Amino acid sequence: MMATCTDQELIARYKAGENRAFDALLNRHQQAVFNKIYFMVKDEDVANDVFQDTFIKAVNTIQEGRYNEQGKFLPWIMRIAHNLAIDTFRRSRKMPLVRGTDEYDVFSTISTDEQHIEDRLVEGQIHADVMKLVDLLPAEQQEVVRLRVESGLSFQEIADETGVSINTALGRMRYALISMRKHIERNGMQLTAL
Repeated sequence: MMATCTDQELIARYKAGENRAFDALLNRHQQAVFNKIYFMVKDEDVANDVFQDTFIKAVNTIQEGRYNEQGKFLPWIMRIAHNLAIDTFRRSRKMPLVRGTDEYDVFSTISTDEQHIEDRLVEGQIHADVMKLVDLLPAEQQEVVRLRVESGLSFQEIADETGVSINTALGRMRYALISMRKHIERNGMQLTAL
């Protein structure tokens, strides 16, 4: 019965006191969320911690009545996972532990590899530019691009999540890419490092 409910229906049931409804949401999306986190942190133990924090934050937000039902659940939970993974990465990069001890290595934050820093800055700028291009797309195309790129969903999963056929999902991605390429050419943008 729960398996046929939409995410929104499950959230409504959970708000009404049916804890099994959140279990169904968790079961439905746990693999995609965990994969996203693991892809970012590249450590299974850290990924498990971030995964648990993600769903704890989701539960708290829903219980406090702060969940916005206008959005889709999966992109929302993926944003939470992404932000928590970034926070974890920043904490670990700022003050990693000295190997074999419980002490923080304050010297590890000093980088002498200027090229590495430049590469990260360029990659960050390219990502920001691409996300600006995505923001210019119609909402349906934005949704498909974000589910594919940020959430790592297959086109079949995107079709299921958005309630359209797989051909429609593929078509929206194709038109999104065409629109983004035209905008890049019109504005003389460069999305690669020189």
